[in-house]
Amino acid sequence: MQFKWIFAPKECFSTLIIRQNDFAKSDLRMNARSYQELLNSKQRLALFLFLIMNAASSVFTLLFPFRDTPAFTLPLLCIPLFCLVAALLSLQTPRKYLCKLNLFAGVLGLLWAAHIYVKSQYCLPNNQDFLLISLFSIFFISAISLTDNFTAFCLHAVPSAMVILALDGMHNTLRILFTTLLPIIAFSIHHLMLKRSEIFTHALVANLYNERDKFNNLSMIDPLTGLYNRRGLENKITMLLEPQTGHHYVLLLDIDHFKVYNDSYGHAMGDRALVQVAVAIRDAVRSRDIVVRYGGEEFLVLLTNVHEGYAAQLAERVRQRVAELNIPHGASPQHSGTLTLSAGISALEKLDIESAIGAADAALYLAKHSGRNNIQLAQNVEPAAVHS
Repeated sequence: MQFKWIFAPKECFSTLIIRQNDFAKSDLRMNARSYQELLNSKQRLALFLFLIMNAASSVFTLLFPFRDTPAFTLPLLCIPLFCLVAALLSLQTPRKYLCKLNLFAGVLGLLWAAHIYVKSQYCLPNNQDFLLISLFSIFFISAISLTDNFTAFCLHAVPSAMVILALDGMHNTLRILFTTLLPIIAFSIHHLMLKRSEIFTHALVANLYNERDKFNNLSMIDPLTGLYNRRGLENKITMLLEPQTGHHYVLLLDIDHFKVYNDSYGHAMGDRALVQVAVAIRDAVRSRDIVVRYGGEEFLVLLTNVHEGYAAQLAERVRQRVAELNIPHGASPQHSGTLTLSAGISALEKLDIESAIGAADAALYLAKHSGRNNIQLAQNVEPAAVHS
């Protein structure tokens, strides 16, 4: 038998406004993306600084050559042209800056080494000065622009150092080795320190995000009962999908005469009773159902992917489990002697939780006025009863 579901006017009931918080859902993704963008920005800056310094050094060498003859070499002419092409390529494809930096460092390192070799042939017999100046220049460029990239540093500086060492003829071997090895050793230590610092920073940031998630989860849990609170319900609704089979149902439950119970037994016993009722509700429904402490003595269960008949059976199981607790309530106006609860059930149509809770509240209102300790379906609520 199909029933017509009757929904109460929204203004008659306390409503829960559920909004999908796009910022909250995408916050972690944004943070991860922002961190990656920061790394990309750092690598992009290093890449363009490296290209600019190489281009500037080559142009200066062209304008003010060490020897007038020859004023330039073919590898030297290729360096600013290569830097221009590399910069344009990097602007058109803004990805993998680290790989590009290593590649460009290797190519430019070979071009500088070739220039030093060709130029040194015209500086004999006093080519030692030219070799030392070239060595310092190459290491200066590498040290300034490649402080965070040991691989690129070696690819750029080592080819020229090896050529200079081969061309020196054992005149300044010790100076060349010292000038070469000292920056490499210092750079290696600095690189290891940076790596350790980066690992520590990354672990610290991850820990902070985990702590934030933990506190965020705690903010969605009712501290007394361990059930979800209204914020937790809001979070679950945003992730709820349309049912594949059956429907979603909202079960709204309220402990009968709980104010009288608190006045008679005290708030400590009242809290203890709330915890017992919460455990009974949680044990009575399925693990995939969402149980919420909706108010003081009011609970909400979101039954997912069930048929109408099974939803009513689950609601009755909850009512019986609470009754079986046999929590004494001698002051109850019902003279039942134990704590009981009333419930209202409504279908959740099109994930409109506000309307569903309003209809379930109307059914609960009818259950309260039908002797309590019973369950009413929203389709059984008469329009007159809803508006009264």
